[in-house]
Parts: sequence; structure tokens; C-alpha cells
Amino acid sequence: MSAEDHAENLLEAVPAADELREVETHDEENTLTREFVRRVREALEAGEDEAVYDLVEPLHPADIADLFELLDADERPALASAITDLMGSEVFAELNDHVRELLVESLPAGEVADIAEQLDTDDAVAMLEDLDEEDQQAVLAEMEPEDRAAIETALSYPEESAGRLMSRDFVAVPEAMTVGDLIDFLREGRDLANEFWEVFIVDARHHPVGTCQLSWILRTPRHIPLSDVMKRDQSLIPVSMDQEEVALRFQKYALISAAVVDEDGRLVGQITVDDVVHIIQEEAGEDVLLLSGAGDGDINEPIAESYRARVRWLIANLLTACVASSIIATFEGTITRMVALATLMPIVAGIGGNAGTQTLAVTVRALATNQLTASNLWRAVRRELGIALLNGATVAVVIGIAVSLLFANPQLGAVIALAMLANIVIAGLAGVFVPLTLERMNADPAIASSIFVTMTTDSMGFLVFLGLATFSGLAS
Repeated sequence: MSAEDHAENLLEAVPAADELREVETHDEENTLTREFVRRVREALEAGEDEAVYDLVEPLHPADIADLFELLDADERPALASAITDLMGSEVFAELNDHVRELLVESLPAGEVADIAEQLDTDDAVAMLEDLDEEDQQAVLAEMEPEDRAAIETALSYPEESAGRLMSRDFVAVPEAMTVGDLIDFLREGRDLANEFWEVFIVDARHHPVGTCQLSWILRTPRHIPLSDVMKRDQSLIPVSMDQEEVALRFQKYALISAAVVDEDGRLVGQITVDDVVHIIQEEAGEDVLLLSGAGDGDINEPIAESYRARVRWLIANLLTACVASSIIATFEGTITRMVALATLMPIVAGIGGNAGTQTLAVTVRALATNQLTASNLWRAVRRELGIALLNGATVAVVIGIAVSLLFANPQLGAVIALAMLANIVIAGLAGVFVPLTLERMNADPAIASSIFVTMTTDSMGFLVFLGLATFSGLAS
């Protein structure tokens, strides 16, 4: 074929400008507006499957997934039934975890198996891992032996590990190849991964010895050996590595993809940056929600699961509040003699709680990103102590002057100023040491830290303020 014929064929394959404008306009008309969702609901209620299909068919797979989330749980099976042809792997890969789990449970095992075989290994594992053991085995039994073996191997790895996250679709070639050999292999290969950014170079034992980015391959003469052009330094991910550590490694070394190796150092998969972006978002949101004790914080999470996740922390908060109340009861006589103390003591506890929460957020984030380690622990403690002293002194001066003028009692102003300074310093130390202690105990510092920090700042705030008021003779 001549160059002119090849160029003409390429031009014929490009859509005309009018066609592109038509597609764009068509997409804009079918965004998930309230009116669009209402029309889908009405068609579902009327049993008009053909009308539902016509409405949904132009949507992007990600928009179809969003549509499932916008509908009520009892409407989703009807939608899936109406648009069976559109329920491909791309839609399932985009579905919310809770929505996908409920939808998969409502589909026949054979249909779920067909969808799983179309997905990348990591997406198929995400779809099947939350199913009951019986349902999971029923789906696996319907799959082709090769696909089943890959998914069963991935499911054998710990949850939230690199083995669960990795994809088995990658390109690996021996280092004896030249660049020309590799280009021919990539052009002729029919079973290669659909998308990849680099080629892994392996030795005779299938151990990764280097990588070649596609841009290097395209710009290098054909006769050059891969061993001369490949990058030998690479970040290898063990299959057992926690996904949060994987994300940190991608972020630290600016990786696009990375090889995953088993216990013997053999190449078994790859993790790409698109998977890691999802993990970073998931882990960041998870830490924030754990600090509040709100569970997954997903509006699609079943009510029973949300209840179980939240109520235990509310009970824990109730118990810690009883500790603070018992301290107040100890100084009941002092409060009776000077009612102003009852008005002011929530301020001391509240400001201390806010200060503790600030330090706690910084510490938990530093632990999650490996910025805080044993080597810089005491430097971090001194930093937070210095910040607490400065904040405490500033707030103490402001509240001390205000209380002195408002109650015409300089002694009361001095007492609350000292109590405020002390509680903010205590809050700063608690915000550092509580999550550190939990991590040393192999507990997630994001889960229970806020409860213990709040208990410390409330209890110590009441104790210091009421104690100073009692021993200074203020309420005598």
C-alpha cells in the first residue's frame, strides 16, 4: 500500500466534524439530570423496557454506573434487566462497591461469570470478593479454567494487598531480544494486554531485571539490544504489601506502573497508576471517616452496616463522657459556691478538644504518609509542643482578659487563663502520643484516636480548671 493510500484510509476512519458535533450534542442531552432520572423511573414503573434502553443506551459506562446509584435499591434489578446488553464489564468496574454487591447477588451465576471474564483481574476480584462463599464458588465454577485460576490466586492474597490490587495483564519479554524483535512481537501478539505503558524485561527465571517505556522503544534503532536500552533500577512490589504502602511508593517515586513479584521474586502482575489513584482517594476518605467513627460513610451502605459501624463509637463516647462527668461531680461544692465556673468550664474543654483534633489530624496524616517515623519522633513532639505553647499562651491571654472584664474578677481571669494554657498543651501532647501508642499496638490510629483525645481534653480541662479554682480559694 502506498503512503497516499494509507493516508486516505486514515482520513476515512476519522469521523467528520458534523458527526463529532452530533455525538457531543447527543451526550449533552443525556446527562444525569433530575429530569432524565425521572424519565427513566417512569419508564421502569410502566414496564417499558424498550424506552428505558433507548434512554440509557447513549450514556457512557461511568454514567450508567452513576444512574444505578441514583435509583433506589428495588429499582436497580429492573434497570439491569432492561439494559442487559449494556451491562458490560466497563459498567461493573465503575459501580459503587455496595451497589455492585447487591446487583451481583441478584444476577444468575453464569451471567456474573461472563462479566467477570471480561474484566481485568483486579476488577473481577473486587466484584467477587464480597460475595458469600457459596455464591462466590458458584460464579467461579461457571468461569473458564484459566480465568478461574487467576481469580482464585488473587483471592488467596490478604485483603487490601498488592496481590488483590494487581492486574495479571502485562507484557514481559526476555532480555536477549533486540528493539526490533520487541516491536515485531508487540505488533503480532494477539493476546497482549489491552493497555500498557512499559514492557517488563525478565531473565530465564522470570525475575524482572528492567523495564522499557514505549517511548524509548519507538525512538531506538531496531538493532539495539534491550539490555542496552532498558532501565535496570525499578521499584518491585511484593504481593503481600499493603495497598496503602503501594500508593505511597507510587507517590514517592512518581511511578506510572510497577512490577509485582511473588515470594520467589518472580513477576506475577503489575499495578498501574490508575489503580493507585483510586486507592489514594479511598484511603484518604477512609481515614477521615474513621476519625469521626462514621464507618464507610457511603450513602449506599446498608442501614444495618452503618448502624453497627457508628453505634459502637457512640457507646464509647458515652463512657468517656461519664469520666468527665465524674470529675465535675467531684467539684460539685466548688461549682455550687461559684456558678460562673459552670458557665466557663465548657469553654476550656471545648477549646482543648479543638486543639487536640488539630494535632491529631496532622499526626495521623504524617503516620499514614510515613512522614512521622522513629527517627524524627521527638523532633515532631517538640514541634507540636512549641505550637501548643504558642497557641495556649495566645488563647489564655485573650480569655483571661475577657473573663476578668466580664465578671469583674481578675483572679477568675487568671485561673481560666492558666487552665486554658495547660489544657491546650495537654491536648497537643495527646494528639501526638495517642495515635503513636495505637500504632505501636498494631491498631489503626485513625479509628479510636479521636475518642481518647477528646476524653483527655475534656477530663483534664475540667480537672485543671475546677482544681485551680478550688485550691486558689476562688470559690471559698
